[in-house]
Amino acid sequence: MFKVADDPRLTRVGRFLRRYSLDELPQLLNVLRGQMSLVGPRPLILEEDRHVTDWGRKRLDLKPGITGLWQVAGRNAIPFEEMVKLDYLYVSTWSLGNDLALLGRTVPPHLSQRTAHLLTTAARATNEPTRAERQDAVPSD
Repeated sequence: MFKVADDPRLTRVGRFLRRYSLDELPQLLNVLRGQMSLVGPRPLILEEDRHVTDWGRKRLDLKPGITGLWQVAGRNAIPFEEMVKLDYLYVSTWSLGNDLALLGRTVPPHLSQRTAHLLTTAARATNEPTRAERQDAVPSD
């Protein structure tokens, strides 16, 4: 469920795919097959699923999704128990409008992350300091 920062098993290509969430693209095939939805509770591996009991099992009432409330609320910064609560909330209050809103909230963080990475890369290529480096250079009172 949780991605390990600086995972030593990741190749350069894998890091690139993960940085831009391109590692999620194969799941689009599952959406096209009808096995997943664009928006829904995040699928769990069996080990994680064993820890979901009682009311948390309601997350299985809908197809799993590529994105959902957990992803837009903070992803890896949210503890597992909170993720289960967010999935329960999503399933309990499902509507097409909510799905469209979640899709709208999913895209901007990825775009801003890509833009920030591109700007940093461009600044380094031209030997221009990044905004953070410029702010660090400003003397404080």
